Amino acid sequence: MRPPVRFVRGRLDILDQRALPDRERILSCRNVDQVVHAIRTLAVRGAPLLGITGAYALSLSRDPEAAAKKLIDSRPTAVNLRVGVLRALGAKDPLREARRIHREEIDRCLSIARHGAPLLRGKRVLTICNTGILATGGIGTAFGVLLRARATVYALETRPLGQGARLTMWEARKRGLPAFLLADGAAAAAIREKGIQAAIAGADRIARNGDTANKIGTLGLAILCREAGIPFYIAAPTSTIDLETPSGSGIPIEERDSRELSRHFPVWNPAFDVTPARHITAFITERGILKPERIRSGK
Repeated sequence: MRPPVRFVRGRLDILDQRALPDRERILSCRNVDQVVHAIRTLAVRGAPLLGITGAYALSLSRDPEAAAKKLIDSRPTAVNLRVGVLRALGAKDPLREARRIHREEIDRCLSIARHGAPLLRGKRVLTICNTGILATGGIGTAFGVLLRARATVYALETRPLGQGARLTMWEARKRGLPAFLLADGAAAAAIREKGIQAAIAGADRIARNGDTANKIGTLGLAILCREAGIPFYIAAPTSTIDLETPSGSGIPIEERDSRELSRHFPVWNPAFDVTPARHITAFITERGILKPERIRSGK
């Protein structure tokens, strides 16, 4: 598969996720404002990949401090963006640091998949949003686990922008992974009628107590799993853990343009929700399977 971001010859090439699955279009960004626009309009997305993209983008600016602020402000919920930008900002060679961050996330994805696969091997699993290479730069977090486990995927469409319908299903087809697309409202029926055995999601930020921000609808999925008595996992690299935020109440939740839902009626359009740690069976990280108390300790 084509890499979702690539720094080459003084520019940052971004695979435009807005055009998928119909077209594989590349945005060639030569300045920070172009990257910020790509981030805000979801041409590039996914917490780990945003960290990679933000770090690379700093190499395009002659005013790194101003560029860092623009980049960090472009998507407030995903902690990786801030971490990646600040790491590049503090490095003697921002581009070299960005490449290091990129390699680290690729390696983390492989480790997450290795640790998580035994939990889901051969099972029927619900997932939400997109957590593959398009979100991480590697084989994926939750998607990487599903891929290595050779699970049968039931992908929620993930309204209003359809990241599950457009991106997860596209990646599953590219990878030869069996996958079925579901309307978001069909999750409960699928658990009952299709014999779903587990659910797995990614994360945009994990607070110190294990509360987890992810795509809107994740909280509802976790509650359904708890009611049905099936495990609900979060797969994420430790770079997504924010030990400076004590609980989910401190995670900023981005609200998107109302026009994504309607041009006629009043709208509330949060991009994310926060799932309390008590609804999460375990966290699958590159360090292994963690319970909330392990996250709290920072180990």
